[in-house]
Amino acid sequence: MPSASTGASTIVDASAATAVRTEAAPAPATSTGAAPLDVVPADSRMAPGGPGYRRMSFALFLAGVATFALLYSTQALLPLISGDFGVTASTASWTVSAATGALALFVLPLSALSERFGRRTLMTVSLAIAVAVGLLVPFAPSVGWLVALRAVQGAALAGLPVSAMAYLAEEVRPKALITAIGLFVAGNSVGGMSGRVITGWVAQEWGWRVALGVIGLIAVGCAVAFRLLLPAPKHFKAGSLRPAVLVSTVRGHLANPLLCRLYAIGALFMTVFGAVYTVIGYRLTDAPFSLPQGIIGSIFLVYLVGTVSASTAGKLVARLGRRGALYLAGGTTTAGLLVSLADSLPLILLGLVLITAGFFAGHAVASSSVSHTAKEGRAQASALYQSAYYLGSSAGGTLGAVAFHAGGWAGTVALGLLAVLGVVTITVVGSHAARTQRRLVAVHR
Repeated sequence: MPSASTGASTIVDASAATAVRTEAAPAPATSTGAAPLDVVPADSRMAPGGPGYRRMSFALFLAGVATFALLYSTQALLPLISGDFGVTASTASWTVSAATGALALFVLPLSALSERFGRRTLMTVSLAIAVAVGLLVPFAPSVGWLVALRAVQGAALAGLPVSAMAYLAEEVRPKALITAIGLFVAGNSVGGMSGRVITGWVAQEWGWRVALGVIGLIAVGCAVAFRLLLPAPKHFKAGSLRPAVLVSTVRGHLANPLLCRLYAIGALFMTVFGAVYTVIGYRLTDAPFSLPQGIIGSIFLVYLVGTVSASTAGKLVARLGRRGALYLAGGTTTAGLLVSLADSLPLILLGLVLITAGFFAGHAVASSSVSHTAKEGRAQASALYQSAYYLGSSAGGTLGAVAFHAGGWAGTVALGLLAVLGVVTITVVGSHAARTQRRLVAVHR
């Protein structure tokens, strides 16, 4: 089956589309002193097994760990926060939605700073501010203050994912790009998992405030290691901070139907994920399960499945094509949602495993397709994806809680199924667009 995407016939090879500097291999001189015409510039970007690749991969893996550990640090603690402040699940869910919503709003403006001051610089500053706020979060005197601090934290983190995607697109060879982005997404899954598992057990013994403090300290360690390990960029070219340039770049990306489809797919996948993991703690604390906080936190160990599915997304695309990989991700997520309806803890866990595997595979495929498709303004292209992605998370968390209040777990599952249906529909539309474009090209030939 030929490799394809959600209408990806418009995708160009990143090696041709990348407008970055490459170091040319020294050309042997001819008798006239001129270099032969058939000398091809060497690609000095990083590749598996090459210099700096492991350091880069581990550094961005740690950045992903810190980002998701901080961003979703309150999610496993929502029942405790509800009880401590005497608020409903919908109100407590804003401690998650405020962070993801602020990230979605600030990711595009910060992408412009990334284009001007550099990917590594902005990632470093973003993590530094986020971990500093993370050390203040445990001392929030009210749920209002907690939501406000979480919003600031989310805004600070907005500079990291978009800069990481742009850094990878510039510094990694095209054939290794999906794998490299998959490893970064895998770091997200490990961060999301460890943050929830650690907070669950710590909170069971010492309360949710101590749990958030522990996550803050872990994030400090990840941030320091990230800055020490990440290689300096070699292919970055500073862009302009002029608003007109930013608006023009964004307008160009939004005029690209393929990119718009990828943005919508990322948002819908994250809507499912945000809804499920915001509500699952409430379901498992209620009868007939009545699980303690530590056990509920351990449920998030299923994120390890996401680590595997994200890191193997490149192989999945090579075998099935991008559209095939998205169909498989959507089908796996759907199966997980349906299985999770059972009032059996083992089946609920199996459902979460399938949902997690489908989500992370779909996210890795969609996000790497954005980086691969954008010809210029990669930071803005990734920013728009991240904005849609985290708006989906914010909407999923809030709407998932509302659906849970209205119809129990079945209501949350119905919301998730509707979002997956959107993913499949968009992918089908992309397939039709790709076929139509191929026919038009054949006719004009």
